Amino acid sequence: MPRENWTVLLVRGEDTGVRQFQVSPRRLKGAVVGLITATVALTGLLVANGIGATAQVRSALLTRENGLLEHELESIRGQVSSLEGVVRELAAKNEEARMLAGLSPIDREILEVGVGGPGGLDFTDHPLWVIDSAASVQAFAAAYDLRALERRTRLLAESLDEATDSLRAHRDLLESVPSILPAEGRLSSRFSRARLHPIHHELLPHEGVDLSAPEGTSILAAAKGTVVRARRLSGLGLAVEIDHGYGYVTRYGHASELLVREGQRVERGDVIALVGRTGLATASHVHYEVIVDGRPVNPMNYVLKAIP
Repeated sequence: MPRENWTVLLVRGEDTGVRQFQVSPRRLKGAVVGLITATVALTGLLVANGIGATAQVRSALLTRENGLLEHELESIRGQVSSLEGVVRELAAKNEEARMLAGLSPIDREILEVGVGGPGGLDFTDHPLWVIDSAASVQAFAAAYDLRALERRTRLLAESLDEATDSLRAHRDLLESVPSILPAEGRLSSRFSRARLHPIHHELLPHEGVDLSAPEGTSILAAAKGTVVRARRLSGLGLAVEIDHGYGYVTRYGHASELLVREGQRVERGDVIALVGRTGLATASHVHYEVIVDGRPVNPMNYVLKAIP
């Protein structure tokens, strides 16, 4: 049986002849297989080259990113170190504030917990360890120090709040303690449990001090407080009584004129009345009393600059 061949015609143009080739099926099949093989090989080579180039680009990008991350971590470590210095300064100021407030300082062991880094803790717990062990150590240490700083600053904030509250209470108390004489004048009669009364002519308690001064001299509040009485009182004539809180009350008598009203808030040094001789008085003066927890005490014990 005659072999069948494939005839291939090549036509170049209208003016040229036709070239013809006869190819056996076996050779044609081999040529096709070879062409496909070459195409596949070439495609594989191109893909491999592309993957290699992409990998190189990716590697370069990762290297650059790692460098930036290392630089950022180093910057964070520097900031943490700076913050540690600031916290140390705050701790010193906090200790001073607590001392002024009359509070015990924070135990240094409590305050210093966590300072100095994570010590022997396992860095491999950090998810970055499998990628970059060196960066993992830095990231772990930075995170640890930041948590320690957060704890210390929170502790210092609470301590400063406590010191502030204590100082505020101390300040309020100091502002409420009667510590000045209510008028410029001569001390004409002192506090006494038994004094010869100038009008009754018998021994009676004198539960305050008398300051002789010209009529119309200003009478000052000895401390801040609330006016609870501003009216005529038995024996004292026109008088003012101030409740300062903390158990302190002051009373000012024999005024010629009252300049405050009941319920009014006053500060130390505010003018509340004018010196006079109303009530049982033989001359113009101010009778001044200090009462602590309901009992009269010697006002001179509370005056910062006492008259000799």
